[in-house]
Amino acid sequence: MGIKTSTLDNGIGLIEAKGSLVGGDETVELRQAVAGFLDREYSKLLIDLGSVTYINSTGIGVLVAAHAGYARKGWHIKLCGMNKSITNVFVITKLTLVFDVYDTRDEAIKSFA
Repeated sequence: MGIKTSTLDNGIGLIEAKGSLVGGDETVELRQAVAGFLDREYSKLLIDLGSVTYINSTGIGVLVAAHAGYARKGWHIKLCGMNKSITNVFVITKLTLVFDVYDTRDEAIKSFA
């Protein structure tokens, strides 16, 4: 698992996750990356899950906590690039009603405008 962070020209924080989100170092890295964008006052955060192959309840918990932290400030997190199995997890758990989910990064970026 790897977490890469960057910023986009339009003031959007970007987190790119890779591998599995199942607990351990990768969830700590993801949690720290989200906290870093919160601390730096990035009100828009995009988490690209295009390279995530598997997610379990621990990984989902990190994303839900991130969403809650942003929502408390009136800020927005959007997700993109989920494969079919991860999308199914979000549909079954009804998290598609909580998160704004987009097929592509470009669609997600445009939705912030």
